[in-house]
Amino acid sequence: MWTAEQRRLYEREGLRYPSDLTDAEWALVEPLIPPAKRGGRKREVDVREVLNGIFYILATGCQWRALPKDLPPKSTVHDYLTLWARDGTLGRLHHALFVQVREQAGKEASPTAAIIDSQSVKGAEKGGPASIRRATTRPRRSRARSGTSWSTRWACC
Repeated sequence: MWTAEQRRLYEREGLRYPSDLTDAEWALVEPLIPPAKRGGRKREVDVREVLNGIFYILATGCQWRALPKDLPPKSTVHDYLTLWARDGTLGRLHHALFVQVREQAGKEASPTAAIIDSQSVKGAEKGGPASIRRATTRPRRSRARSGTSWSTRWACC
């Protein structure tokens, strides 16, 4: 149930977009973002704005080309998203925040129980995704059939 205190805590008023990071959220995320590579040009892009761009795309579901002009260019935001996905930054970020949220809630850092529903068990017994793929794949046309129809077409005339 929402209390007045919770509403104030999670209020997104004063932000440019509702998907933008607050200062408190940025303070949690900033140490987990890798620094710029040594030896090259100085990083010119504001990484917080890159994250705001990624969150804007995720929150609105808009196309990359519809990213507002006051955020970094779509190519920059996309390149960082691709880089962080490839080098594991997104996974580390997710794991660290997941652990923090569980600890704030007074729970152990890693879950100790799992729930498996009957549909998951049935899918595993039948072979899972492979059996689904076979059922949804269209059958291939026989090459022999097309060869036969080609030869009979010319035989009659």
